[in-house]
Amino acid sequence: MRCIRFVWKQPLIALFLAFVALPPLQADDETTVRVFIFAGQSNMVGSDSKVRDIQQFPPFVGLDAPQSRVRYSYCLGREDKTTSDGWVNLQPVDNVVGPELSFARRVTQNITAPIAIIKIAAGGTHLGGDWNPDEPSGFKMYPLALQWIQKALADLEKQGIKYRLEGFMWHQGENDMFNQEYMDNYGRNLKNFLASWRRDLKSPELRFYIGELCTKTIWGMDLRPRMYAISLGQKQVTDNDPFAQYVPTSHVGVEIGGGSGLHYHYGTLGQLEHGVNHADMYLRNIGQLKPAARPLKDWPYAKGSTVKLFVLAGHRNMEGETAFVQQLANLDRGTELLQHNQAVAYKYSLGGGYKVSDGWEPLGPAGFYDTFGPELSFGATLQKNGVSNIAIAKFTHSGSQIIDWTPEGSEAKSRNLYSAFIAFIQKSVQELEAKGHRVELAGIFYHLGENDMSWGPFRQGAPRRLMSLVTQSRRDLGLPSLKWYVSQQPPTVDKSVDNIDVTAELQEAVASDGHLLHIKVFNLPKQEKQLVIDTRGIVWLGEAIAKKYLDSQ
Repeated sequence: MRCIRFVWKQPLIALFLAFVALPPLQADDETTVRVFIFAGQSNMVGSDSKVRDIQQFPPFVGLDAPQSRVRYSYCLGREDKTTSDGWVNLQPVDNVVGPELSFARRVTQNITAPIAIIKIAAGGTHLGGDWNPDEPSGFKMYPLALQWIQKALADLEKQGIKYRLEGFMWHQGENDMFNQEYMDNYGRNLKNFLASWRRDLKSPELRFYIGELCTKTIWGMDLRPRMYAISLGQKQVTDNDPFAQYVPTSHVGVEIGGGSGLHYHYGTLGQLEHGVNHADMYLRNIGQLKPAARPLKDWPYAKGSTVKLFVLAGHRNMEGETAFVQQLANLDRGTELLQHNQAVAYKYSLGGGYKVSDGWEPLGPAGFYDTFGPELSFGATLQKNGVSNIAIAKFTHSGSQIIDWTPEGSEAKSRNLYSAFIAFIQKSVQELEAKGHRVELAGIFYHLGENDMSWGPFRQGAPRRLMSLVTQSRRDLGLPSLKWYVSQQPPTVDKSVDNIDVTAELQEAVASDGHLLHIKVFNLPKQEKQLVIDTRGIVWLGEAIAKKYLDSQ
């Protein structure tokens, strides 16, 4: 097998990923079963997800049903394990949603060869002990998993089924944060873990997909340095192992918990998106991932004309975490918003660089999982009110907090966004100028961090961090009067944060800034959950911030 190295450029950093160029699927090889192993702790199990909730997320409807084309063998849990009786059809187990469900559907939609999945996962287990190949402790997950995998593969051989090990999906690391030795040695332990599997499964080029720990959870905030330490260990391995890749997952959905709304687990939506991330990385490796093209048919602006550039930026709701195109058609003017608007040039960097536009595209739905943000209704509202020659550039990362956007950043350096954000704006302007246009930067529209409002230290620091971002951006862009439009949804109501009147503190912080408009979008359509805004609400949000711009002119 031939090893190729390539650079995946993100606005944040250049991630050096190595992958094996697998041979294309041949007709005479379509009967070989591709076997994938899924292993890890609670966010691999699917903790705090619910099968019944799948129906709430249109892109994933139907994944509660068995997938008869996919063989499945599983051993889940710690003390009381749930196991399959040999190979069964892939389906949810114990009403829990795991990433294997969406992974399998995505892969089987793109290749004709059959696939099989072996899953061994248990919440609260660590690589330094439970999964340690040399000295397993606790629940002794490594020998258990090895025995289970070997038995499942032996069953295929007994049935005369030809197979090949195609990939090992690993999502784990949170529990190693709580042991200083395990945390400090995560990279070393992971390297040994991968080598041990390749040795014991007699598969020296077995490809590993290492899932990023989700920074959108509460641990991504209150345990930021520890999460960062684990990520460094993971990247240490994937940067140097030609058969291992780092799979970004910090942008996926996260369960909304009780009280403040923050949670430790992906939950249903996040698990389904988690599976898609792994599937797409695999499909990219074998040359079977073909993103839909969204070209501008003709450049929409007259030669030499002035273009008004609107920059949209922010976190979960500016990205559009729970706004789905399938629900958009049922709303007033929704069908119109679904169209590719060839009159508005649109470029984007979503999820901290997880998905980046192919230059300038027509304004339209472009999220990772059939999602969209307020840019659709924002652009439509401006056009409806006679604003022409508009272009929109959107920069978001739903797994970020406000500290990541500040010039100072945090100790988690790979999460810092400021430099990439400013460079994104500068490049957008330069590209338009290169086409012969004068560019008017009409404003930056920033939707305030939702997660920040749910944790005391970040809620307390939000106004100061916002003003640091605003002030430095004007300096670095050379526009001292650059307008910022900062929208704020109703802040979290919970006894843990109610003593911090963040709205009043924001108003006080911006009072002396004549070029900053604080938009309180407190009359959103009724929302089912805290923090995240649904499809109807995202459309409403886009209209609201556009109207604020119109009123300010």
